[in-house]
Amino acid sequence: MKRMLFCLMAIFCALGISAQCPSACTSCTDTGIYGITVKDDAGKDVSMSAYKGKVLLIVNTATRCGFTPQYKELEALYEKYHAEGLEILDFPCNQFGAQAPGSIEEIHQFCTANFNIQFTQFDKIDVNGENESPLFTYLKQQKGFGGFDLNDQRGKMMDGMMRKKDADYDQKADIKWNFTKFLVGRDGLVLKRFEPTDKMSDIDAAIGSLLR
Repeated sequence: MKRMLFCLMAIFCALGISAQCPSACTSCTDTGIYGITVKDDAGKDVSMSAYKGKVLLIVNTATRCGFTPQYKELEALYEKYHAEGLEILDFPCNQFGAQAPGSIEEIHQFCTANFNIQFTQFDKIDVNGENESPLFTYLKQQKGFGGFDLNDQRGKMMDGMMRKKDADYDQKADIKWNFTKFLVGRDGLVLKRFEPTDKMSDIDAAIGSLLR
């Protein structure tokens, strides 16, 4: 009987049936975001469990994007809150036609030369589609699209552009553009999704409230 129960648990985890075992989990004993493994900038596996107890800001980025200057603001957040327990995890994105060219080494060189970033960069990923990162699959399951800031000119433009292609685009959880950010609490719960047009001051306030 015990053997049968073990096998059923393993099958449910593999199929993503259990809410406690996302498709990316590496073990049914380690659930949620901490059961996911990602690749670092050297191509080595890193378990998200390494960040237990930390507040995380997870972001997909690009170096040829209108939002690329946000690297400077992200670095400022990192320097402000890192000592208190914030980690910013940067995943350069292969999508949206604005991805960083070349290798992850070239991306890192660009970011350090132009923005002096100190936070952690991982390997390039897809955030939507057949080859999307399991991490972003999980993040999207936890927090859907929150809408662009329509008081921001770029937000209006992006909303209009996407609505022309799909009138119901805002009802879907996929990542809409680079510099989408997910805020994760110390307990591993995904608390908030910020779209690229959201104010960095709002992100600052949300992080600060978790670290006080």
